[in-house]
Amino acid sequence: MAKSSPGQIDIGIAAKDRATIAEGLAKLLADTYTLYLTTHNFHWNVTGPMFNTLHAMFMQQYTELWNSVDLIAERIRSLGHKAPGSYAQFGALASIKDVPAEPPKALDMVAILVAGHEAVARTARSVFPAADKAGDEPTADLLTQRLTVHEKTAWMLRSLLEG
Repeated sequence: MAKSSPGQIDIGIAAKDRATIAEGLAKLLADTYTLYLTTHNFHWNVTGPMFNTLHAMFMQQYTELWNSVDLIAERIRSLGHKAPGSYAQFGALASIKDVPAEPPKALDMVAILVAGHEAVARTARSVFPAADKAGDEPTADLLTQRLTVHEKTAWMLRSLLEG
């Protein structure tokens, strides 16, 4: 059995597969951070008759997103790659666009967040093939957890737009 040298990663996933998975997770991290920032922005700037409800809901959502960015970044690091961490990197990697400088109306905020959570779900789902191919169960587990949160949050937000 070959012994790995210090600094060499030997976790049972080939270097090429780790790189592919890390690239996908970097996009997930960028989307998640962008959605976090958008949600926090909306928490600060929401107005109107639904202020209390949305202000509290957005706080719960941005707190969950904030906690998740660390999990995603640490998985990238566990795979032996650097996690992106600048606005420039996130801007280049994210599929979610930044929100306009002028805050939209409350229900427009909700619609933007629905689209954001759906986009993050699509990004998370796109990493599954590489994780499955490599037998990377920790990444698959992380992706499953993130999909559960984003799909449920999108549904809850979408419900506010009905009626």
